[in-house]
Amino acid sequence: MRHRTIRGRIAYVHERDGETGREWFTVTVGPDGQRTVRALCEMDDDGVLRDVTYTVDRDWRPHDAYVRLTVQDAFQGAAWFRFTDSLIECETWTASEGRVRQVREVPHRPPVFAPHPLACDGWQTAAFDHARPDRVQVLTGCANSSPLPNGASGPMIGLIDKRLEFVGEERVTVPAGTFDTRHYRILLPDDRPPLDVWVTGEDRVFVKLTWALLDSRYELTELEGV
Repeated sequence: MRHRTIRGRIAYVHERDGETGREWFTVTVGPDGQRTVRALCEMDDDGVLRDVTYTVDRDWRPHDAYVRLTVQDAFQGAAWFRFTDSLIECETWTASEGRVRQVREVPHRPPVFAPHPLACDGWQTAAFDHARPDRVQVLTGCANSSPLPNGASGPMIGLIDKRLEFVGEERVTVPAGTFDTRHYRILLPDDRPPLDVWVTGEDRVFVKLTWALLDSRYELTELEGV
């Protein structure tokens, strides 16, 4: 077997309340460049437990995903997603809606999919085209599993347009160490503040994210395999 494996842990830190959650992730990178992340997210303040398995192709485009949610120790929903160049499929079963099948025709494969683990937020930065001169680029038809900031609804297909800004290269220190990173800013279409995210290396490993909306920062605390 010729794949590489990366493992890590991320702390969710509220500026007033301290650590309010955590995330463990494992990424496998195949010899063809396909990447799969497996993430377990715990959010103490919202009572959210999220399991995600998500795969992108060698060009970082969404391929398939599975998302399962528990909220306040009760089943919320579970869904399988499939992405092509012309449609998004979702087979979901939620506590409120029961069994639902969704098929959304799209003009192109979504540039990113956000199933809400922080490790996947780092992958969104791969949609920025550094061959272009503009520092802020529009990403149309981005997909997500929930429109909520904590991702605790559905899971179902959501579509949104975003803008992605490249801020620059920075050396960042977090509990897992000091990393040479690229700093990006995810700009949402509404009045919510942007998300600042820092990633490192060719695998776009998540290092740090800050979001004023939740008055929180998210930092890599453990890393192996890089």
